[in-house]
Amino acid sequence: MNFASHTAFSIRNARVVTADQVLTGGIAVSHGRIDDVNSGAATLTGTDWHGDYLLPGLVELHTDNLEKHLMPRPKVSWPVLPAIIAHDAQIACSGITTVLDAIAIGDIDPDSVRTQMMQACVQGLAGARQAGVLRTDHFLHLRLELAEARLLELFTPFLNDERLRLVSLMDHTPGQRQWTDLEHYRVYVTGKRGWTHQKVDQMLEVLSDRQQQYAEQNRAQIVKLCRTQAHGIPLATHDDTTHTHVLEGVRDGVTISEFPTTLAAAQFAHQHGLSIVMGAPNRVRGGSHSGNVSASELARHDLLDILSSDYVPASLLHAAFLLQEDGYSLPKAISTVSLQPARQIGLQDRGQIAPGLRADFIRVRIVEGIPVVAGVWKQGLQIA
Repeated sequence: MNFASHTAFSIRNARVVTADQVLTGGIAVSHGRIDDVNSGAATLTGTDWHGDYLLPGLVELHTDNLEKHLMPRPKVSWPVLPAIIAHDAQIACSGITTVLDAIAIGDIDPDSVRTQMMQACVQGLAGARQAGVLRTDHFLHLRLELAEARLLELFTPFLNDERLRLVSLMDHTPGQRQWTDLEHYRVYVTGKRGWTHQKVDQMLEVLSDRQQQYAEQNRAQIVKLCRTQAHGIPLATHDDTTHTHVLEGVRDGVTISEFPTTLAAAQFAHQHGLSIVMGAPNRVRGGSHSGNVSASELARHDLLDILSSDYVPASLLHAAFLLQEDGYSLPKAISTVSLQPARQIGLQDRGQIAPGLRADFIRVRIVEGIPVVAGVWKQGLQIA
């Protein structure tokens, strides 16, 4: 979707955040690439940004945001293409220029939108991309519910999809990982899913049986399939709580620990070389909605490598700036939403403001202490 022409231009009088410093200056762009990064008020002509921040375009590894557009109200289904277009626009206006749409395969609730819409979502994203109506770069993050009986059947067709950049191994069975506290689980599913307490009791037994029957064998097969792919699909664990969970991931060649639920698990994962992903909404809210460890606490221990917007796209930029309160410099904080996620999935051409890289960048203005996106460019084209 073309919102501007591919012309050479320059920007001046901006606070440019590079991978290791904040400088007052600007950039020169041509042919969709950054030609030069300059410091000093007089080094460049061009558009005056009046001291606004110039940041790299944000890179999002895990967002469930599309689901909200597919089901804007309980039991209300929205057409797939309009939902995708609305999702894409919200992502772009949040400053995200590269996004991995987190599509769940399998679910603890057989009646969920995830189970019903998975195939339509993947096909719809491909169609929208081919039609040229998407503002941001969209890739796939497939979230595999290991206790799903049909998991291998559902997952295998996507193995050779060029858009697949990340696979996460999930087990949401109540009583462990994210849902160690069953009361938090009960509150969540009665509120979000509308389950009665009687249904919760019934499902606890069903889900435990499913886990025992399918989870371990599915995990082994999925890991084997991902390892044998020529392009090597990165793997992530989900909701690590104990040392055992982390060691399972290390054994399987996992490189990312998504949303560890305890400080001990995060420390152990970090010691074993895993990158730690935490939710940006967790940082903005000041804590986990599930009662688990806070993103802020992990940041204060220098254990937070990557932020994910999860279910609120606008939280990504906001949370990155808040990391300064936890001891991160601004360049280090911005790297958690740009350089670090890009490198984790093998994207070497974006993620920082540097000569030769794609001209994916955003203009950010501080309004009442909150970072606000004032403009978004992808490959030198303004998309929002």
